[in-house]
Amino acid sequence: MENIDLHLIDQQYYLPTFKRIPITLVKGEGSKLWDIEGKEYTDLLAGIAVTNVGHCHPKVVKAIQDQASELMHISNFFVSPMQVALSELLVKISGMNRVFFTNSGAESVEGAIKIARRYAHSKGRGGKIISMENSFHGRTLATIATGQAKYQEGFGPMPSGFAQVPFNDLEAIKRELSDDVAAIILEPIQGEGGIRPASPTYIKELAVLCEKEDVVLIFDEIQSGIGRTGHWFAKDYFGITPDILTSAKGLGNGMPIGALLCNEKIAGAIHFGDHGTTFGGNPLATAASIATLKVIIDEHLVKEAKEKGDWLKSELIKLQQKYPSIREVRGLGMMLGVELDSPALPVMQALLEQGFIANATAVNVLRLVPAMNIPKRDLKNFLSAFEQILITKENKND
Repeated sequence: MENIDLHLIDQQYYLPTFKRIPITLVKGEGSKLWDIEGKEYTDLLAGIAVTNVGHCHPKVVKAIQDQASELMHISNFFVSPMQVALSELLVKISGMNRVFFTNSGAESVEGAIKIARRYAHSKGRGGKIISMENSFHGRTLATIATGQAKYQEGFGPMPSGFAQVPFNDLEAIKRELSDDVAAIILEPIQGEGGIRPASPTYIKELAVLCEKEDVVLIFDEIQSGIGRTGHWFAKDYFGITPDILTSAKGLGNGMPIGALLCNEKIAGAIHFGDHGTTFGGNPLATAASIATLKVIIDEHLVKEAKEKGDWLKSELIKLQQKYPSIREVRGLGMMLGVELDSPALPVMQALLEQGFIANATAVNVLRLVPAMNIPKRDLKNFLSAFEQILITKENKND
């Protein structure tokens, strides 16, 4: 069977929500993927910042296999040893106080919005949520209401109680603040928006403002969390602890699991029955997550992500100095964006032809979010291929 065969069947049956690349991936190991025709790829996308410890890490695979043979799911009316263990571990590494498990990033954000409003209502405030322009928090109605306008088109009316302001603009937030505002949500590093970090000064002043006004501060760390930036969470880089933090993606290394974490102040507003989930935090998902976090701890991957990410960023900046096609290199750790002077899609496609999987986002940004333990030689091979593509691109422009 060839790549195109399954692609054509997929087009016949699957809802056309994705503009698929006509490649059928069938196997993964570490930072390598293979398609149905046997071609090997170096994965610099990691399932969009998901497989932080690489594909099919043996310790994660074993944890899933062992748990699947023992107990996969129970109702959250009961306690699971795996869920308890993961709750304790996540609270310890995050510095937060309480955790609630979900199945995805969007569900984590939905939960964060609900809990923030519950707290605000308990204090006599309204329920408006302020988000940032160019943000991305998911695909549900509430999360597209916090996100970019292009994701809202054709899905109106949007839920009420949402407002947007420019990113990195504290004065814009001050102008929007009132007793109607429950929370401010932002990504400390915008992912889909083009790997755009928040200004450290902006983050610190925003935290002070939220504390003063008793407005809930929510950090969406679905893409930037679980060691990816060279810190357990990007909040640690900024030296800020938000009231609520959302997580998913790398939390299960491919097993669907999300979480929202909050401080004790927010937790105090929640009562029995205020929120719930059927599948969230079941034994199978939490076993995978525990194994993933233990691999990151045991293999010192947070440190490795910082060191390797700093090196890769410096090498990309060297290319920027040689090739005007690169406008800017930005990001932290293994969450990097290369802004080009033209759409990034042709560059992504050229890399794919040479066996490198990356991603074009925000039109002209090449997004690089590989596994934290990707071998340095794979990154060096990518840099060589990328440079050749830049040379070809600039020769064409001449």
